[in-house]
Amino acid sequence: MCFGGGGGGSMPVVTPAPVAPSVVAPIEADSSAKSAGDEERRRRAAASGRSDTNLTGGLGVQETARTGGKKLLGG
Repeated sequence: MCFGGGGGGSMPVVTPAPVAPSVVAPIEADSSAKSAGDEERRRRAAASGRSDTNLTGGLGVQETARTGGKKLLGG
């Protein structure tokens, strides 16, 4: 049994695969641009009231909270 029908044929023409473009290395930012970005980030953090330093230890705050005295509401 022969599948495909017909007599002998020629091989199909195969086109070569396209060549991938060369990879261009990413451009590194110069140090002045990087430091300007870092300075802007620090300025925004300072403006929002956040600090770079955590003022508590690994166990957290050990003292009791200082709150106002008791108040009777609605009376």
